[in-house]
Amino acid sequence: MAEDSGQEKSEEPTARRLEKAREEGQTPRSKELNTTMVLLLGALGLLAFGSWMVEHVTHIARFSFSLEREAAFDQSIMYAHLGASLWQATLALAPWLLLVLLAALLGPLGIGGWIFSTKALAPKMDRLNPLSGLKRMFSMNSFVELVKSWAKVLVVGLMAWLVLSAYFEETMLLQHKDTEPAVRGAVHIIIWSIIFLCLSTVVIAIADVPWQIYSHTKKLRMTLQEIKDEYKESEGRPEVKGRIRQLQREASQRRMMADVPTADVVITNPTHFAVALRYDSELMRAPTLVAKGSDQVAMKIREIAKEHNVAQMQAPPLARALYTHGKIGEEIPEGLYVAVAQVLAYIYQMDLYVKGRGPKPERKPDMPIPRDLRVDPDPK
Repeated sequence: MAEDSGQEKSEEPTARRLEKAREEGQTPRSKELNTTMVLLLGALGLLAFGSWMVEHVTHIARFSFSLEREAAFDQSIMYAHLGASLWQATLALAPWLLLVLLAALLGPLGIGGWIFSTKALAPKMDRLNPLSGLKRMFSMNSFVELVKSWAKVLVVGLMAWLVLSAYFEETMLLQHKDTEPAVRGAVHIIIWSIIFLCLSTVVIAIADVPWQIYSHTKKLRMTLQEIKDEYKESEGRPEVKGRIRQLQREASQRRMMADVPTADVVITNPTHFAVALRYDSELMRAPTLVAKGSDQVAMKIREIAKEHNVAQMQAPPLARALYTHGKIGEEIPEGLYVAVAQVLAYIYQMDLYVKGRGPKPERKPDMPIPRDLRVDPDPK
């Protein structure tokens, strides 16, 4: 795509530009949203599966300290003991780890979605350029990242102060409780403190997502010239499209000329138009137009018809009507059935007369043409 540094990139990116950027691995991404998702679901997982994990960890501890003296000196028993402990630890952590993994997978779906692109892994030499590095350090994006970092410190710090203030008295009372109630109370305070601290990062994520979308869209903005060049590339350049249409017309014309020898009659203007018709009473409901043309094409149709002994008949009004309203490969218009039927009957009678099997037709048919299908001759 042509770049024009003289123009301002003021236009929104096109769908093709966005699609191409996505193929290259460029989509809006919010690290804050992903981090918040993992932290928040991880904290909720501790709340949901905390008792499950504590129960299994307690069982592992009791199991580990219940060895007999002789078992401590038997390697086979120790290996079996270790395997059992690891299995219990896996069962204890599996639900929570699966939840955190799910959070890590769902995070990107919030903005940008999943992308599998090898182009994003390709090395970019401009990243090794010190000037480019300095430019990135003092860019608007770096400034925004600095602001976000300070905002995270302030927001999380404020939430930590609020949580400590809310649980201060309850925390102080733990020292007067027995061990088991004190541990349960401490775990309760820790888990809810973590949840509230994770919720504080939601504020940062809510502010970061719109910025990432805006920054990504701004980076992909285009100039008017780029949009024009993209349109030419997607739709095809006019000269190429014209050449393709010309080749298509020539191919269609060759196929049409190949069908002229199969026609039963060619109706002419006599010089401006020529229309070739075919009719098989056993296969067709009505005569079919197999070829039509004007001027040079009409002359070529007449030449091919003459070479293959296809009957020709001059009927200017009917030729103009068939040329204007008929479509190649389709049946003739219903309003011209009578006129064409008279022409075919006349050609059939003439064929019998030439072969000496019948009388000569007295006169040409009338060939009535409905008013709505009539075409006035070109005044030229």
